[in-house]
Formats: sequence, C-alpha cells, structure tokens
Amino acid sequence: MASKSYAGTPPDYVQALEGFDLETARSRFSGSFIDGINACVECCDAHLLNKAKALDWIALDGHRETRSFAELRDEAARFANLLKEQGIRPGDIVAGLLPRTPDLVTVVLGTLRAGAVYQPLFTAFGPKAIQDRLTMSGAKLVVTDGANRKKLEGVNGCPPVATIVDTPQGLGAGDIDFRRLMATQPAEFEPVLRSGEDLMFMMATSGTTGPAKGVPVPLKAMTAFRSYMLEGIDLRPEDVFWNIADPGWAYGLYYAVIGPLLLGHATTLVEGPFTVDSTYDVISRLHVTNFAGAPTAFRLIIASGIERAAPLRDQIRCISSAGEPLNPEVIRWFEAALNAPIKDHYGQTETGMLVNNYHGLEHSVRPGSAGYVMPGYRVEVLAEDGSIADLNEPGQLAVHIADSPLLFFGGYLNKGNKSIENGYYLTGDTVERDELGCITFVGRNDDVITSSGYRIGPFDVESALIEHPVVTETAVIGVPDKERTEIVKAVVVLAEGAEGSEDLAAELQDYVKQRLSAHAYPRLVEFVTELPKTPSGKIQRFLLRQASVGVT
Repeated sequence: MASKSYAGTPPDYVQALEGFDLETARSRFSGSFIDGINACVECCDAHLLNKAKALDWIALDGHRETRSFAELRDEAARFANLLKEQGIRPGDIVAGLLPRTPDLVTVVLGTLRAGAVYQPLFTAFGPKAIQDRLTMSGAKLVVTDGANRKKLEGVNGCPPVATIVDTPQGLGAGDIDFRRLMATQPAEFEPVLRSGEDLMFMMATSGTTGPAKGVPVPLKAMTAFRSYMLEGIDLRPEDVFWNIADPGWAYGLYYAVIGPLLLGHATTLVEGPFTVDSTYDVISRLHVTNFAGAPTAFRLIIASGIERAAPLRDQIRCISSAGEPLNPEVIRWFEAALNAPIKDHYGQTETGMLVNNYHGLEHSVRPGSAGYVMPGYRVEVLAEDGSIADLNEPGQLAVHIADSPLLFFGGYLNKGNKSIENGYYLTGDTVERDELGCITFVGRNDDVITSSGYRIGPFDVESALIEHPVVTETAVIGVPDKERTEIVKAVVVLAEGAEGSEDLAAELQDYVKQRLSAHAYPRLVEFVTELPKTPSGKIQRFLLRQASVGVT
C-alpha cells in the first residue's frame, strides 16, 4: 500500500515502493478516472467542508489576501461560464500569460472546471517564445493582464485575448474585458466530467533541434502529483507551505498550485520577484514550515550569510529542491544555519517528480544524489546498447512504461513517440545507480541548458539571434557557472562588414531578451569567423563547450 495520507511517522521507503497500488492511490479522489473526474472538483469542491484557507497571497505592494476553497470554487465557476460564453468547449486549450495572483488560480481552475485544457505561458517570455507555444498548442484563448498584454502584439496568428485590467483603457483592440464579464457570470457551473486519459494541461519543453515540444498532461497525472506532495514533500495539515517556483513551469503548476489543493491544503503565492530579503520576510511573516525551490535560490540565500538566517533557525521543518542537482555544500549549510533538512528531487515535465530524497519516507540519504525512484514508477539505467548498465556505471535513465502506473507521458504533441523505445520512456539524462538503488545525476545527453532551474533550448535562442540582421550563423551552448549551474553562451558569426564589439554583444543580448525571454538571453557572446561542423554540416557544439571550459 502507498503511504497513508498525513502519517505522523513516515513509512519505510521499501515498504512504500513494493506495496504501491494504483487503485488505492486513486481511491483518494472523489471522482473516477474511468467513469468521470474533474480536476477543479478535486482541488475545490472536495474540500468545501474544510473551513481553512486555500490560498495565501502576497501582492506586489506587500498587502496580503486569502481565499477559501468555496471562494476558489465560485471564481472558477464564473470563469468556466465566461469560457462557455466565448465558445470554449471541453478539450479546447486556454493559455494563461499571468503573474502569481489569485486571477491565475481562477483561470487554471476555471479552465479545468469547464473540461478545457490549461497552457501556462511564463511571463518572462517574449513574443517569439509565446508565438511558438501558441502555434504548437492551437490555443483558442489567451488570458493575460495589462503588464503583459503588449507582448501579444508581436504574436502572429494570436487567438482572442481576455485581458485583466482595472479600467477599459488598458484593453487592446478587440480584447475581452475579463473583469467586466466575470462580474456578470453566475457562481454556479456544473463541472464537466472527463476520463483520466483526457487532458488537463498542455505543457511545453525545450529541445535542441526545434521549437518547444508540446507535452500533453492527462487528468490521471493528478495521482502522481498527489503522491509526490505526500511522500516527496511530506505536506502535513499543520504545515504552512510555500513553493516559490513560477506556475509558468511544470514544478510550479504541478506542485505550487494543483498539488497542495488536491490535499485540501492551502498554497502560497507571492507576486513579487525573488530576492533573499523578500524570501526571508515571507517565511517569517507567514511562519512557513515547508518550503520548496531551486538550488539557485538556495545559493543566493547562502551568499547572504549565516547571520541573516539566524532568526529563522528551527522554524522550517523541511525544504525541497528541484530543477537541477543540489550541491552537498548546500545541504550542509542549511542544516548548520537553519537546522532544516533540504533534500534533492528530480523530475521532468513529462513525468512529474521521478527520483527523490523523500521527506515523507524513511531511507538512507547520500549527499549529492538525486535519491530513489518514486513508488509507482520503475526505472532502469540503460547502457548505449540498450542493456541494463552495471551498478555504478553511467547510462541513460529510462522509465519502464508497463511497470510504472504513475507515468502519464505518452508522447509529444504531433511528434509521435520518438522518446519511447522498447517499452521505455527515455529521459535523455545520464545517471549512475549504486547497490542500494540510489541514483546520482551525471549530466544530460542532449544540449539543453539548465540555468537557474530553467531548461533552455539552444534552438530557441539561436532562432532569436539569427533574426538580427548582422547575425549570419550562431551556436548556443551552456557554460558551467557556480551560481546558476550553467549560463547561456552564444558563439556568433557576423555578416560581412559587421564587426564584433562589446556594444554589439549588448545589443544582441537585449535583442534576445525582447524577442525570446529575459531568462534565456546569452550572458556571454563570442564572435568567431566560423563554427566547427561535421562533414554533413552539423554544428559540433561539444567542441564549443570544450573550448569554453578549457578542455582540449
């Protein structure tokens, strides 16, 4: 049997792994993944008797608001009615380009209540990144706010836009006035029941050889989300939980919005950008006891000094880290400074959290490792020939599909099942496994760059750069960086007559910020006369990476 909800003492990991039962895990939901289920019902209606708050929000100006489960349900119903009025049908995709506000939660839950599919758009994206994702998904509606509305003006073929503004003067031409229409909608909407195979999200993940790939996420993924909140994060009723990940990405959407609400637990959203001071302030102000984020944030906290952490010592019960490998020195610092265990978790948009050092399950912990496979999944480490790799030998982490009842990935949108071979989903990540089953991340066997917890596809950055009139050719790579894990570097071949300079490098950096996104611009720009290529003309990025780190 899987771990019991809110167990006072975490069950033994081996018992949870060997005793996992899908039907038992699914029995925790009010609906049926076969006969009909609705994600908004599971996040709101199922918890109406819970009089505790469901959302704790701190606005950009610092003021605080809360919402109950009933209030979330009513606002979701109003938005579902608005969607129906606009002709949105079950299965249609609704995109959200929104900051971390209660309106974001309304749009997510209302979309799900209507049986439609929610697509997140990170607010740091520029027009090109937005356009690629909207083209991929075929979204029928985009919801945004006044601060982000201008980005959609540069999107070709943009679907209808609903804009959240306080006055009509902030609306674009032809926009739907979100506030005005929401005020006219009833707070009742019969939730549309779907099957577990129907979609709830349309995610996107960056690759190296093309635009962002669509990742369809079905409703059955809620079982995996719920299991991680219990076993990985060990979320308990008495916890004050804050996951600082942005809901424009999988870890934030899956585990900052949906995951806590599935348990009937309040979630926390903070609209402002991350800073060490603001983070410490929120942790102290809300008395946060269960905290989740990325190593970049944790390294910045460490850099602020142990004295700054002293007032919060012994307050945080557990800390979860995801997005990139967690350095052992980070683990040691948090234990010394805050007396708080911080544990590394590994997952993907396609799988949810897959390999973890669990807060809710007892097991030995090897600092620097990703941990142990999640109950409900079976993984193998595969050698290059497809055989199972020897212990402590590197190979590709692969998920055994038939024996992984929590796996919800079935292939990328309109791209077939290229990542599925011989009954395995191939993660593209290289790992090693020891005698105890503990898995250690080694590296990626593709060229995706991980910077500050974000996965950045070189192709996206290259495509943005090549649009600049002086750029003839470019290759984008990741360069190791102590603070961000990697930073983006662009190696650029200029058009005839153009000369490289610091001013031109700055111009190209700003160009990518405006066209793609603020987090994906190249912090390093190198001008060269030609790029290394294979005889068939493929750029040899590995040679550029070796040159950038001084490897010969």
